[in-house]
Amino acid sequence: MSDAGSSSITVPEGFTLHTENTSHILISSKEEAFLNPVQEFNRDLSVACIRVWSEELNREKEAKWRRAQERRAKREAEGEAKTGQQKKAKILNHHPKYRPHKFVLLEALSATGLRSIRYAKEIPLVRFVIANDLSASATAAMKRNVELNGLGPSSLDLADSASSSVVSENQPLPDRGRVRINEGDACALMYNHRTEKTRVDVVDLDPYGTAAPFIDGAVQCVNDGGLLCVTCTDLSVLATTNYHEKCFSNYGGIPVKAEYCHEAALRLVLNTLSTSAGRYGKYIEPLLCLSIDFYVRLFVRIHSAPIEVKKTASKTAMYYICQGCQSFYEQPLGRIVEKVHERSGNVNLLFKTQAGPPVPQKCTECGSALHVAGPMWSGPLHNDGFISNVLEHLKSNQDRYGTAVRMKGMLTVANEELHVPFYFTPSRIAGFFHSVCPPLDDVASALLNAGHTVSRSHALPGSLKTSATRQDVHDVFRSWVKKHPVRMDKVSETSLARQLLAKEARQLITNCRTVADFTRHPRSVTQASKVKLVRYQQNPAPNWGPGTKADTRTKRKREEENE
Repeated sequence: MSDAGSSSITVPEGFTLHTENTSHILISSKEEAFLNPVQEFNRDLSVACIRVWSEELNREKEAKWRRAQERRAKREAEGEAKTGQQKKAKILNHHPKYRPHKFVLLEALSATGLRSIRYAKEIPLVRFVIANDLSASATAAMKRNVELNGLGPSSLDLADSASSSVVSENQPLPDRGRVRINEGDACALMYNHRTEKTRVDVVDLDPYGTAAPFIDGAVQCVNDGGLLCVTCTDLSVLATTNYHEKCFSNYGGIPVKAEYCHEAALRLVLNTLSTSAGRYGKYIEPLLCLSIDFYVRLFVRIHSAPIEVKKTASKTAMYYICQGCQSFYEQPLGRIVEKVHERSGNVNLLFKTQAGPPVPQKCTECGSALHVAGPMWSGPLHNDGFISNVLEHLKSNQDRYGTAVRMKGMLTVANEELHVPFYFTPSRIAGFFHSVCPPLDDVASALLNAGHTVSRSHALPGSLKTSATRQDVHDVFRSWVKKHPVRMDKVSETSLARQLLAKEARQLITNCRTVADFTRHPRSVTQASKVKLVRYQQNPAPNWGPGTKADTRTKRKREEENE
């Protein structure tokens, strides 16, 4: 059926109608498939990012096609000049026209199919979407919802295929619809699309929990230059050390227990994607990686280039995390040395191992113990050009997204974010010093006046990222404490604050540091600060969160089959 308003849809008994943008789905009261309405922001962001990526890919394909046409015309002109003959007029008058590149998208874990339906309806360059789920009840719900939105195979094609098993050579292939449903194991489906002719352009992984079991298959079935969209909701594993052994088994790294744990979670997932891609001569290009509410969402482009795969070791690092003041010390796993050839001037890359460790056994700031975290991705989390294009798209299509205001806020902050690990909050560091918390702009101005760069972080309200070391940040607070003294009689002799403040006396004697300048710097107020933007989620509903997993009875079904 054509897209109509929700008022014209007849809702059967036992179902409720859920509408999101122009898509409508029927939700059964039996909870046969999982749907979280709070994830509308995730779905809106995914539609916008995939649409912008598809337009960029189409431009790349068109540019490549035009270059090929120019080479072909040049060869033909050279051939005519040699033979002295011209081709027929109809051939000369023939001007080939570029056809826009249509892509195939695979959603491995579709549940109700709402995401796949939205992709098919809202992204113009989608050829078709493969919507998969292991649960029979989920695929039944998908079929019902796909037909409701008029994206399934036409009834005529179904009748023709049922009446005749023999297909004539001149007969066109039946239209299987814009959303093609598959019931089966997600990994098996993706491994079946590993060959070059069967690969897809986009894979979307949005599981209930970790995406780790599906990453290897997803990396293999994506075309060169394709897009991988990954959601992980297991932040109780990724963003704390309570289950570090589980995090290592899932993601191959140890998590961080610090205020910047959510950015570390992003970097752990990126490292998993990078190492999985590297096994097959591929490398990743992070386009947009966000920590949102109770999950992380990553948009990563997959490319094939052996020389870039060699560079991944230098974009991977271990981190020594102080258990007291949360200072971090980076230990890269590799380094790249550029060597210029004297005669030709060509630059050769030499890949070397990295010396270490970067710190002694105790933290140089407070003397506390250091814990090892990683390995994790140490390169950029975002592609600034891509985010700018998504913001431009959002500006002209704001009425198409229900969460457009928050999308603009978070993307603006991410676009300004520095490509350095990790962020800090002045309130947390002020707590370490037992001092009054300085205003955010004062801390940013002091760092900028000292010659460092500063930005906000999308992952936590009131946070800052800077190119300064943690020692430089602490020195800013030592200068702040000088203006706003701490009552030392209230500070224990063994406390962290006394250790941090005692270091200042040694530095003042040796004049290692100057007093910080808190004069307001013009760049302390960023574009994201000027505009009133919704950067962080407000509670959309009482008791909101990841939601309860649907009871698909898949495990019981397998047990019955085994019996």
